[in-house]
Amino acid sequence: MSNTSIKFADAAKSRHDFALIAKWIKPGAKVLDLGCGDGTLLGYLRDTLQVRGYGVEKDDANWLASMSNGVDVIQMDLEAGLSGFEAKSFDVVILSQTLQAVLNTEGIVQEMLRVGHEAIVTFPNFGYWRHRFQLIAGQMPVSKNLPYQWYDTPNVHLCTIKDFDEFCINHHIEVMERLVLTEQEPINMMPNLRGSLAMYHLKPAE
Repeated sequence: MSNTSIKFADAAKSRHDFALIAKWIKPGAKVLDLGCGDGTLLGYLRDTLQVRGYGVEKDDANWLASMSNGVDVIQMDLEAGLSGFEAKSFDVVILSQTLQAVLNTEGIVQEMLRVGHEAIVTFPNFGYWRHRFQLIAGQMPVSKNLPYQWYDTPNVHLCTIKDFDEFCINHHIEVMERLVLTEQEPINMMPNLRGSLAMYHLKPAE
């Protein structure tokens, strides 16, 4: 195992959602990872599932980190859309904990389902009970999944699980699978109240 592969495997130990995302992707699939950061998720999927594909990243430092990590990455702004990619040119398009930081949420999800046969979207659940309590106490929520203070957050469109369920219905998106987690544990009862991280496996409704 190369040093880079070891690095990706070690990083995945602190991101339990990476292994769960991998369960929704077939070996050898062609994957596009939007807002890929330093390329850790795509590198992990490449090493564990032999996926092919690209990351997309706007930030200069993250783009360079992805390149240094041996991940094929395209530097571009997601807000400009994915017009450079042909329809259904990827098996899976991933947006991992980036949904809340994009301005054109509606357009980006629709573009994901245009260029990919399937999509995986994960986001922090703003309806999590600890977040609600912080709001009741008069402060904006800060947590493991929402680590920023109100004055330095990149997040612009926070939503709850109930909000995203309704979004999928209204935009004719089929939810193939949904997982809700708190501290790496699956939450099945009252997920919108008890879950801190939501994971959706999506495709266009037929």
